[in-house]
Order: sequence, then C-alpha cells, then structure tokens
Amino acid sequence: MTHESRPRVLSVIVCGAGPAIAIGTLVKLACDRGWSVQVIATPAALAFFDPAVIASQTGHPGRSQYRKPGEPRSQTADASIVPPATYTTINKSAHGISDTYALGILAETTSLPVPIVVLPFVNSALASRPPFQRSVQALRAEGVRILPGPGGTQPPPPPPSPTPLPAAPPPPPAPPPPPCRPANRTQRTRLVSPGPPPA
Repeated sequence: MTHESRPRVLSVIVCGAGPAIAIGTLVKLACDRGWSVQVIATPAALAFFDPAVIASQTGHPGRSQYRKPGEPRSQTADASIVPPATYTTINKSAHGISDTYALGILAETTSLPVPIVVLPFVNSALASRPPFQRSVQALRAEGVRILPGPGGTQPPPPPPSPTPLPAAPPPPPAPPPPPCRPANRTQRTRLVSPGPPPA
C-alpha cells in the first residue's frame, strides 16, 4: 500500500485527566471518518480507560512506554490531537521535556510538518498562571493549535474551597487556685519563738 492510498493516521495522545474516560468516543468518531487511530497514553492516563477496549476499537494496542528491541515503532502520524492535555503536559511540552513516551512523541511531532491540536484540561486559576501562558504562547509559536482560544470555550473555574470546619469551643476556664491556709498556732509559735539562750 502506498503512502497516498494508506489510511490517514491520527495519533491520540491521552493524559491523565477526567475527560480521558471518554477517549473511546473520540476514537470511534475518528475511525468512522476513515482515520487509522493510534492511542498513545501517559502512564497516569491508563487509570482512566480500558486499554483492551481501545485496542479493540483501533485494531492495535495503545502505547505508553518506549518500545523494546524488536517491537514495531509507532506509525508516522498525519495529524495529532492531545485530548485532554494537562497543565503538566503543556508546560513540559513547551520546554521540550520528554520524560514519558507520550511526551517524546509530542516533542518529536512538534518539529515536523504535522498538524497538532491540544485541548487543555485546566481550570481558570491554572490557566491564569504566567508560566502556563508562556508555555501556550511558545507552543503556538511552533504551530501547535491550542484550544480554547479566541471565541472558543473558556477554562472552568477551580473547584470550590472545602467548607472550613467549625472552630472548636474554647477550653473551660481553669479552676481558681485554693486559698492559702494560715499556719496553726503551734506552727506560728515555732516560727517566732526564740532559740535557747546563749551559754
């Protein structure tokens, strides 16, 4: 099969965040549109979906680790999407950090003429951080399309702070000290009686 006739390959790079539980929906939509989908997950993302189910949808197992000698390489992607992309992944990607297989693929693909779409999953508090904003600008300068953007959806607010527990009641006041008891007469006499006369 020549490159022109083979199915287009979509790399779905999944991070460990809530929307990853629905990654099968994206895989199905892409497959229905004629894409050959390969799922590449961060180690944290594996807790959010069943890799066996995804493998049955795509026709080949997903990847989360670097390959062992003799194992096939990942397919060369015609396009990549990162849904969801966590705060950590976006910042690491902008700085060229590739400490997981998924980040390594993302770092390599960023330097290639391959369209990349990133869907951040961060709240408005994280999105307002200057380090995050600089990372977004850096990736966009390299041609990465990052949503949300102008006219798109906006980051949700951070979760509400937990309701503080009611303050503990103050401890009861300490009892007053007992009154001083005066010494009895015998004790007073002994205290003031002179000693024996000098010899």
